[in-house]
Amino acid sequence: MGDNQRQVFDVSMAIPSHNVSECVDDDGRLKRTGTICTASAHIITAVIGSGVLSLAWAIAQLGWIAGPAVMLLFSFVTYYTSSLLTDCYRTSDPVSGKRNYTYTDAVRSILGGYKVKACGLIQYLNLFGISIGYTIAASISMMAIKRSNCFHESGGKNPCHMSSNPYMIMFGVSEILLSQIPDFDQIWWLSIVAAVMSFTYSGIGLGLGIAKVAATGTFKGSLTGISIGTVTQAQKIWRSLQAIGDIAFAYSFSVILIEIQDTVKSPPEEAKTMKKATKLSIAVTTAFYMLCGSMGYASFGDFAPGNLLTGFGFFNPFWLLDIANAAIIIHLVGAYQVFCQPIFAFIEKWATQRWPESYFITKEFKIPVPGYRHPYKLNMFRLVWRTGFVMLTTVISMLLPFFNDVVGILGALGFWPLTVYFPVEMYIQQKKISKWSSRWICLKMLSMACLMISIVAGAGSIVGVILDLKVYKPFKTTY
Repeated sequence: MGDNQRQVFDVSMAIPSHNVSECVDDDGRLKRTGTICTASAHIITAVIGSGVLSLAWAIAQLGWIAGPAVMLLFSFVTYYTSSLLTDCYRTSDPVSGKRNYTYTDAVRSILGGYKVKACGLIQYLNLFGISIGYTIAASISMMAIKRSNCFHESGGKNPCHMSSNPYMIMFGVSEILLSQIPDFDQIWWLSIVAAVMSFTYSGIGLGLGIAKVAATGTFKGSLTGISIGTVTQAQKIWRSLQAIGDIAFAYSFSVILIEIQDTVKSPPEEAKTMKKATKLSIAVTTAFYMLCGSMGYASFGDFAPGNLLTGFGFFNPFWLLDIANAAIIIHLVGAYQVFCQPIFAFIEKWATQRWPESYFITKEFKIPVPGYRHPYKLNMFRLVWRTGFVMLTTVISMLLPFFNDVVGILGALGFWPLTVYFPVEMYIQQKKISKWSSRWICLKMLSMACLMISIVAGAGSIVGVILDLKVYKPFKTTY
């Protein structure tokens, strides 16, 4: 008897036969309930991260022509390759084929071999890097609120320098608590709250940009971006490459697409629902990216800041900037969980298979929660491992608070293999596209072009890290 059959058999023992199909899916797991709305909320939470605030800087490096063009290019490539990836959720048949629960499962069942280990390593390193970047970004927003209030209380006399460490620790503690939520689909509400927050701070950033343009009555910026003289020729090149990496990173959500698809109900086919959710999400995020990036560049011109909201300084109304920064923090709390759930699930599945008899790893204690029908299931291994993971990301963030550059490298290097290479290879294998056919050639050319983009963007980010290392003091960074 196969695993899937055995699971259905075990579940059906406890459920009256006429209710089995109503309670479980074809793999014996409880009925999935995800819709286009919940899937879109998950994607928007993953895509519109704090990266949206650096897009004004990215457009400033590239100019009014290349900046929006690069953004549109990445949105198209991400949508196309994500559509290919949705067809890989089920192996062989889109309706009755074997389900792949994670991105790595899809690579294992369709490609196999050494590619599985390569994919797993890149995916989990990428997610690990993102979790560190989010810890740093959240601490910067917490400090922005504190500094803004301090600045106003002192009437602008106190420069309000402070360390980011206590704020990283506060963020880490909140993530330790939230990471104890056991399964990915149990945090749907967190994703919706986070998606609302992302619109809030993006909207405030956009509104302030429009207000600044309206106040000055001019659109700043040029067709070719930041001018030589403001920066050197070499800086112009490296910054332009880093800007491409920033935009690529802003679209990297393919890494958790299969996990999101595994929360979607059927019928209709999961792939059809997911294609609609992907199209909706990317259209919304691209429109937002264009508006926020363009209005930020129009406001500040060559001097567009790395973080759009810090560029407005401590201007009035300062409470509006506080609301925007608070929205960033709430959003990053949710996004951290969305990106870390696949790592948690992978390690916990591996540990259960490695030590199936271990009381520490498999035993769940039921703890009643006031106001809830179902008790909370406490697992000691989950408690220790997830707490340890969050502590590690927090310590690394404190040790390397300029890690945003390193995350830029992870984004640039992760873009090609995870967003382009593996989806294209799996699609070719799944649809049995013959070698040297026009479709095969086009897909391979797309993959090679994206590899070149990843390499040059990674080079730009590496130069950024080297510059940071020149003035580096561990645990001593203040803002």
